[in-house]
Amino acid sequence: MTTAHATLVIGATGTTGRRVTAAMAAAGHRVRAAARNATPQAGAEGVRFDWNDPATWAGALDGADRAYLVPPTGSPDPAAVMLPFLHRARAAGVRRVVLLSSSAIPAGGPAVGRVHEQLPALFEEWAVLRPSWFMQNFTGAAPHARTIRDDGAILTASGDGRVGFVDAEDIAAVAVHALTAEHAPNTDLILTGPQALSYTDVAAIITEVTDRTVVHLQLTFEQLRDRWAAEIPLEFATMLAAMDRAIAAGAEDRTSDTVERLTGRPPGTLRAFVEREVRPAAGRAHAPAEYHSQGPERP
Repeated sequence: MTTAHATLVIGATGTTGRRVTAAMAAAGHRVRAAARNATPQAGAEGVRFDWNDPATWAGALDGADRAYLVPPTGSPDPAAVMLPFLHRARAAGVRRVVLLSSSAIPAGGPAVGRVHEQLPALFEEWAVLRPSWFMQNFTGAAPHARTIRDDGAILTASGDGRVGFVDAEDIAAVAVHALTAEHAPNTDLILTGPQALSYTDVAAIITEVTDRTVVHLQLTFEQLRDRWAAEIPLEFATMLAAMDRAIAAGAEDRTSDTVERLTGRPPGTLRAFVEREVRPAAGRAHAPAEYHSQGPERP
């Protein structure tokens, strides 16, 4: 059995997980990078992990005393597998847990909100990261990136509602702080970028930076739900469309100081993100735009 303490990063190949893994390893921490294929990462030990395969849990937990948790993708009821795992993790010696949730889901809310609600009773040291919508939603394999590439459009049911889009780099920086600080936050943390923007604003920024016209097309709740339901289960599609409807009502029109307060640096702007992640790809042959970041965990 392993004796040196390690940080288990679940979802270590995902949008935030790979950034948390890299930052922890670069800082000299021992990291177990957990993914379905035990993908090796620089400075980290790859371990196989599948939320839906409890036989993989014990091996992933071996030697870990803290964990970063990305919920199972696309599940309307992640608590069904996550809570049994967390009981196993506590028994195995994990004492600090940092959970990725969403600004749209409070403790006791749907999906991962049930896990959030029970976390303080399971661990004395904990944090729940509740980021707003990821800037990475406009890159890689994410649905918005696909429609930008294919149609020059962002399709939402959010109307003129605004969102404090946040860079996954900033989410990861807060996660590393929550995992390594002497005292755990023991609270939930709303994470946003420095500005609340509408999707029309986003389309204008992408247009200005890339020189390629992108527009925001507004759908009804039903239209968006049905588009999602063609790719994912109806229950999850309905939840995602409802999040857009909440944006239209102003639910995400906010910013927070959490990133700067905990990391000591201001969060990145959407314009800086597009200049860094989108414009270089858009300038290559066969772009308009060949976005190169991985798609997001939700949101």
